[in-house]
This record gives sequence, C-alpha cells and structure tokens, in this order.
Amino acid sequence: MNYYDSRETRTPAEREAELLGRLPAFLAQARERAPAYAEALAGLDLAQINTRAALASLPVIRKSELSALQSQRRPFGGLATLGWGSQCARVFASPGPIYEPEGARKDYWRMARAFYAAGFRAGDLVHNTFSYHFTPAGAMMESAAHALGCSVFPAGVGQTEQQVAAMRDLAPRAYAGTPSFLRILLDKADELGTPVTSLRKAFVSGEAFPPSQRQALEARGIQAFQAYATADLGLIAYETPAREGLVLDEDLILEIVRPGTGDPLPEGEVGEVVVTSFNPDYPLIRFGTGDLSAILPGASPCGRTNLRIKGWLGRADQTAKVRGMFVHPGQVAQVLKRHPEILRGRLVVDNPDLSDRMRLHCECQEAQAEGLRGAIENSLRELTKLRGEVLLCTPGSLPNDGKVIEDLRTYA
Repeated sequence: MNYYDSRETRTPAEREAELLGRLPAFLAQARERAPAYAEALAGLDLAQINTRAALASLPVIRKSELSALQSQRRPFGGLATLGWGSQCARVFASPGPIYEPEGARKDYWRMARAFYAAGFRAGDLVHNTFSYHFTPAGAMMESAAHALGCSVFPAGVGQTEQQVAAMRDLAPRAYAGTPSFLRILLDKADELGTPVTSLRKAFVSGEAFPPSQRQALEARGIQAFQAYATADLGLIAYETPAREGLVLDEDLILEIVRPGTGDPLPEGEVGEVVVTSFNPDYPLIRFGTGDLSAILPGASPCGRTNLRIKGWLGRADQTAKVRGMFVHPGQVAQVLKRHPEILRGRLVVDNPDLSDRMRLHCECQEAQAEGLRGAIENSLRELTKLRGEVLLCTPGSLPNDGKVIEDLRTYA
C-alpha cells in the first residue's frame, strides 16, 4: 500500500467538509473542559464557527505567549483538558520553560503517517537519536515507530562511539534524528573502520535538510525524508516520495496569516503558520507557531491530495527595537490596514552613520500616490511613536518572503 490510510487521497472537498464539520463540537468541548477556552470562547455561538472565515474571527494564540500563560495558570496555561494520572502519560518541558502534556492515546503526536511516507514498515528496527531528556522529540518518534509495528533502539543524543557499536551489532534498517547527527555517526563509523551498511531509510527533522545532504545520504544507499513538527502540535506536515513540498497532516486546519495579525493570506503568500489541532487533550485553536511558510498550489504528484506547504521559511517574530522603542509586526499591519491603497508593505530598518532609520516600503498603484505618502507617514508615527520615511513602489516589487520588518542594521 502506498498510503498510510485512505484519508490521504480524499477529494479536497471531502476533507474540508469533514474538518469544518468537526469544528463546532471540538470548540464546544474545549470551552467546557479547558479553563482558558471557557473564557476565550464565552458567549460565542460555536455552532456558527463552521467555515474558515468564521474560524478566522477567533484570536490567534501564539507560541511566544505560552510561557507567560503557563506562569499565570499552572501547568498548561488553562489550555489542556486532562489531569495527572492515567489521562496524562507524560509531561515534557521545552525551552521557556513551556510544558507539554502527552495523552495516553496510541501515536499521540500523529507522527506515524510521516514515518510511513518515509518508508518505515512493521519489522524495522529504528535507531532513534532524538532526545529523550525533557523534550518530547524522542517519545514522539518512538510512539510513531511502535504504531507501525517497528522496534526502537532509544539511542538519544551523544556517545557516538557507543551508538556506532550498537548500529554495528543490531544492524538497524531505519534512523530517526537530525540529519547532521546522522552524518556524524556515519563519519565516526568510517573513522572506526566499522562502516554502517544496514541503514536504508531515515526520518529527519529539527533542522534544515538541504538537497546536498539528501544526495550524500542517497550515495550511501539511505533514503531520507523530512517533516515539520512542533512539541505543542506534533506532526504538521511531512515529505513524500514526490519531494515537492510538505503534505499537511489529515487532522489539522492550517492557515497562513500575515505576521503580527490573524488575517489569512492567499495561496502562495509567505506568512505565519497558524494551526488548529483537533487534539481533545490539548486543544490548540488558531495556534501561531511563529514559523513562516506558504501554501503550494495544486496536489502532490505522489497522489496525496491535502494542502502542501513549502516547509520552514524563517521566523515570523520580526520585532525590532528602533531608537529605544520596540516596533512590532502588528503595528506595521495596523498602518497598512488604515490605508487600503497599500497592496503590500515592508518596514526596513537600517542605521547609516550608526543612526537608526525606518523606511516603510509600500506597494501601490501609481494613480493612488498623490497625497498618500504623507498620510501613511502620519499613521506610522502615530502607531509606532517614531518618525519614519515612506517609499511608494510598484506592485510586485517587494519580496514574497513573509517579512514585515527587515532589520539591515550593522555595527561594524
């Protein structure tokens, strides 16, 4: 079978109807069982939130806010619905600290789908080098392997010589970990005179995986595939044999929004990844990951019909401190919203002569330029409390990279 299940090849209309049909009941359960959502969703007619437009009316909860939310309401900021004991199998901590629960369901992080696309099958031994300490990465991969019927060697990180010895003795067919650590292990094995020849497949994540690394592994007979996942959401999207973007998981609603706002962007525009996860234990609704990506047009040549994204394209938090004042992407978005003549905007900060300077580049039609520059400068000053220059430019001239604020300052 080429697919993990038949859901991967549904028509887009069937998938959209199923996800949006589940949404009202999911929101109602979150409001009933999670204290933070009891407050955030109070008074709303949740039965009416069954379209993307209605979902977009809800506020975005950003990952950057989680640490503060959790410090106010332990342990999970009031966003979780489970308690200690049989409901919560494990709890993890990511830098912040941000605490993440793991429920007791099989393949809780939904990573098995990505493992299957990477060629992992029942009977494989997986050498898992993701960390088992504090963060959920090791457990995420182990639960996926077990869901597929694989065995796992819980290697974790470090101890390269011992890991090479284990690979020599156990001859695993599959690897899970970062691509850079796989390269380190293979080089160490060559150095020790015991090259690893059993590996045939690899699942990599946690860092960039450029084509040069993939080709180097292919030269060793290892087919490696990447995925995009977070400690809060689990799997978001995964690579398939088509090697064209990352296919979205089946149990998520994904939006690409303008950084600093909750406003959805059209297909192809780079913006912040916002995800609604149908996880009853930790129901993250319009969760802003802080990562940039864009939706690719069309369906994957591999036959999977879900949305595809380009993968990780940077961070959405582009806050800059200018002349002692913080300027946020949301403030820039407010300026643009005040002036609908602006098609796209980008605030560029530099420091000629080591003096901070702000210039807001605005795409607009030439016929609309009369008197517009001064009005935008007034809005920029009012909303940021800083003076800045406005430069009007032609439509399509600004890069489509998701940047709302570009900091070009140097201090040499």
